[in-house]
Formats: sequence, structure tokens, C-alpha cells
Amino acid sequence: MNAGRRCIATTDMWHNAGRNVAIIGGGIGGLTAALAFARRDAHVTVYEQAPALSGIGAGLQITPNGARVLNRLGLTDALAATGVKAAAVVPMDALSGRQLARFDLGGQNPAYRFCHRAALIDLLGRACAANGVQVELGSRIAAFGPDGSFQTAAGRVKPDLTIGADGLHSVVRGQISKPAPAFFTGQVAWRAMIQLPDAEPIARIWMAPGRHVVTYPLSKGRLNIVAVQARSQWAQEGWHNPDDPGNLRAAFADTGWELKSILGAVEDVNLWGLFRHPVAAHWRAGSYAILGDAAHPTLPFLAQGANLAIEDAFVLARCCNENASLDVGLAAYQSVRRPRVVRAIAAANANAVNYHLSGMKRRVAHAGLRVMGRVAPDAFVNRLGWLYDHDVTA
Repeated sequence: MNAGRRCIATTDMWHNAGRNVAIIGGGIGGLTAALAFARRDAHVTVYEQAPALSGIGAGLQITPNGARVLNRLGLTDALAATGVKAAAVVPMDALSGRQLARFDLGGQNPAYRFCHRAALIDLLGRACAANGVQVELGSRIAAFGPDGSFQTAAGRVKPDLTIGADGLHSVVRGQISKPAPAFFTGQVAWRAMIQLPDAEPIARIWMAPGRHVVTYPLSKGRLNIVAVQARSQWAQEGWHNPDDPGNLRAAFADTGWELKSILGAVEDVNLWGLFRHPVAAHWRAGSYAILGDAAHPTLPFLAQGANLAIEDAFVLARCCNENASLDVGLAAYQSVRRPRVVRAIAAANANAVNYHLSGMKRRVAHAGLRVMGRVAPDAFVNRLGWLYDHDVTA
């Protein structure tokens, strides 16, 4: 049996039982991995350098492929209570403000949901605590040893497995291979939220030449906003960089009244540069493994960053659980995950182009969307069936 098939086989043996697993990073991917390992009786410790488990950023979309994992981990009710069930995705002509089409999401099973990052991290953190996961906050990893150990403020630890869920600047990835350099895509993104009670539960993609905005509602009457502009001026990578809301409004000053009204309500906004990172060639070495952004950062044009990390976490735990040898389990994990991630990232990169069309290409594309919305309202979901219908828990 090859590594990929071994990973997805069914077995009653729980090889994770008793294993000591360290997870560096207490974000969505790290906490999902912690829960998945803990539910198979591993001894799990999460090391998070921040003083609290909290969600940086704002909204995210949990698509059915990610929701299947969370449901399998016992979070069905918590997720339903946390997220807004999506009804549709609606492409818009940002310049005229006209709706181009409406593609139904209401029939997705499990449901497609809009969630606040902090709320998702909170429910994962509570589930981890209920399953015996230890969380060490304010814990910065100082040094790694050749024997798989690493230094924390509390002392040196040597787990059976160390998982890097520590994002773009992963320290664990450095123990596996030298990261390839990233390059600026020529695009920047703003992230903001406003209060907009009673907003329809839809994701709207407002497309304009060289830029676009995505809006969707969150709980507590909030509207999440992500705006992207193609430009040569570089901006720093990361979500922590505040910007003047006037710069955001100026970038979309020629758009329709509704979008301008939404952006006009923005009081606080962060700006970051979008960089393209190659998918890591190696996701494991010795007792180290990486997942999520540590292995494969993705551009935010397919709403899959969190979902791919959630999938990674479940598959990693499952592959290790189904193999007495961690080396075999980690090899199976990379074998199963890397091809799917490469495909998803390629699809996200393609959307970066499709959202920003101008001239004749834009007119043709918009006409096609109008026709598709009338004659094939399920086309959007069907086109992404390979993504949304995938079930890593099967």
C-alpha cells in the first residue's frame, strides 16, 4: 500500500495514543491539529507566543470542505452558533453597482458559513481545553536542538512530534528546509469591518478594472470588507499595518454609490502587501512537520487559507494515527496534501486575474456571468465541486 492510500485507510488502531505532540502556533490550523491529535489520546501542548488566544484580522469563510472537518471533530453546533450561514455569492459590477449574477450557496451540506476569526479560534480553544490540550501562552521558541528538542521560557522540551502551525514566518519550517523567497504580486489589500445590521447573508464580489472588494456579513451586525488593488507601490506583508481609510476610499472613488457608502463607513483599516510564496517542497523532516501558511501561504482569492489549514490538521493527525512509524505517517501526510494544495493555490492565483479585468475582456466576462446566472445558477458551485465536495474525513 502506498503512502497516500495508507493515510486514508480505515483502522481501529490508535497510534497517536500516548504520543507527546508539540504544536507551535495557536491559530486555526494549530488548534485544529491539537484537537484532532487530542481526540486520539495524544498528549498535546500548544505553544503560542501571544499573551492570549485571539484572532488577528476579521472575517473568514468556512467552506464545506473545512466544515466537514470541524463537524467530525465535534464542533457542529458550536460552528452553527458562531457563523452566518451563507445564502449566495453575488458578482457585482463595481463601477455601475449592478448585480451580474447570483449563485446559490444555500444548498451546501455542510453549510457554507461566514465567521469571525476570533470566534472560530475561541470555539477551537474551548474544544481543545475540554479534550485535555495544554496551552502555553507567551511562549516564544528560543532554539531547536539536533535531537528534535526546543527551548521555551519554561525549559527545554523534546516531544515525539513538533508541528509548525506558525504561519508565514515559521520557525519550524526552517528546521525542515530553507524557505524559497517570496515575491510581491503587485497587489495590496485592505481589511476592515463596519456595522451593517440586517445585511443579506451573501458574499458580494465588487469587480473593477485593476481592483475588487469582497463583502460579507458576520455575527453581531458586522460587515467584513477585503479590498484589493493592483499597484506597483510595495506594502509590507502582514495584517498589522494600519492605513488611512481615505486611501481605501480614493482607490474606489469611481465606483457605484452603494460600494462607496460601505467604504465611507470605514473608520479603521489595515493594509498589507500580497506576496506569492511557493508551496514548500518538503513538509516534514525527522520529528518536524508543518501545515497551513507555514507550508503553503495562499492569496485571499478563493477563501481557502483557513480551510486548507483545517484540512491539513486533520490529515496530519490521521496519517500519524494510522501508522506506528511517525516517519511513514508524515510521508503519507505530505503525499496526500501537497497535490491538492497546489491545485487550490493555482485556482486562487487565477481569480486574482479574473476579478481585475478591464476593457473588452471585462465586458465579455461580465456578459458571460449574466448568462450563466440565468441559465446555470449552480455553475459556480459545480465549477468548485472538486474543492467544496472534498472530504478528508471520509
